[in-house]
Amino acid sequence: MNARVETGVPESAMRFDIDGTELAVARSGKGPAVVCLHAIAHGGRDFEVFAKLVGDRFEVICIDWPGQGRSGADRQSASAARYAELLAHALQALGIERPILLGNSVGGAAALILAARGDANIRAVVACDPGGLIEIDDTARKAIALMVKFFGAGERGAGWFGLAFRAYYRFLVLPKRAAKVQRRRIVAAGYENARVLREAWESFAAPEADIRALAATIDVPVWFAWAKGDRIVSLKQSRPAIDAMKNARVTQFAGGHAPFLEQPRAFAKAFVKFVNSLPA
Repeated sequence: MNARVETGVPESAMRFDIDGTELAVARSGKGPAVVCLHAIAHGGRDFEVFAKLVGDRFEVICIDWPGQGRSGADRQSASAARYAELLAHALQALGIERPILLGNSVGGAAALILAARGDANIRAVVACDPGGLIEIDDTARKAIALMVKFFGAGERGAGWFGLAFRAYYRFLVLPKRAAKVQRRRIVAAGYENARVLREAWESFAAPEADIRALAATIDVPVWFAWAKGDRIVSLKQSRPAIDAMKNARVTQFAGGHAPFLEQPRAFAKAFVKFVNSLPA
């Protein structure tokens, strides 16, 4: 069983050895580079419709994170910090200059971490419902512990996990019709991705997962595109961190966690508007 490859970039995608991990990368379109970074247990195919909508004016580069989609396993556990490290190496390997980073969830957090470093020559960041902008207090730790337990059950192969994971995605994470096909692929790979989900959620409770101070140092423009119905990452709780940033704006879209996937046309239109507003 290898359902996870169906969530990722095409089979024809390039492979790069990045810090001992084989990453699958797909490139399409022509124009300024947009590097797309998916949520945990998703894949580069999340951006399939987005790439078709904007491919006439942007080059869209999609990366499958380690152990997800068509990428190989990593020697380190999943975390936003690890993904930011891999992303920095990947941009060098790909020879991409002045990219716009488009990241969702853990991908959005990785994009913000790399932008804060200031050494990757990033033009702008589009962060969709990113983690890391909320205080990790006792309430957050308890919620994270429940999710770790949930995905740990999937990792052990619990019989009830499949139906529970399906409901989790159908009603909480990607409830909108436009995400239906990719949602089915993600759900089908639930057991395969349970380990990386458990690892990622464990990392969310670590002190370094709080990137609020890092985010405040980012100099490049940041557009937060947030799903209004997100019950996993709260915009309200993230607002103080966003307001503390130098050059950030927020747009809300109907959906659960991934605006570009759940409202693709509205997102693409707003994305182009954002890019057109950037300094030359």
